[in-house]
Amino acid sequence: MAEHEFDLPLKSSPEILAERDKLADEACRALTQAGIPVHRVELGGGPEGRPGAEVHMEATPGGRVVVDWNTGAELTTAAVKLLEGALLEGRRFDPANHPFALRHHSTVRVHMRDALLGILTSAGFDVEVADEDDYGAPVLFVNSFRRP
Repeated sequence: MAEHEFDLPLKSSPEILAERDKLADEACRALTQAGIPVHRVELGGGPEGRPGAEVHMEATPGGRVVVDWNTGAELTTAAVKLLEGALLEGRRFDPANHPFALRHHSTVRVHMRDALLGILTSAGFDVEVADEDDYGAPVLFVNSFRRP
């Protein structure tokens, strides 16, 4: 037995990672063709948060290619400041009456997720909407690609 044991997250095989990498590249290509600003990022590295579609792949077994939408810095900052302030003060927002920046930020992300869903489906991808309660954000999972 090793002197130090660590619970490191498992990674998928190199072959599966290569397949996901190719799928992520194809998704980026399809979104670029549609005129959508798209950024390929790696989780935990690289400049995340630029406005537009963000495509990354999860390296863990069972991981997927994920497409997320980032709003512009002004709207993102306004929403984050509201959430941080509420968290620091122990406040909760009434879901029926969110402040404008928070409501607008969420609405934009949901509508853009739905637009990306339609664009990627039209381009030949098998795409599904992630459960927001499980994932915490309105994102898409890209499962496969077939040439139309």
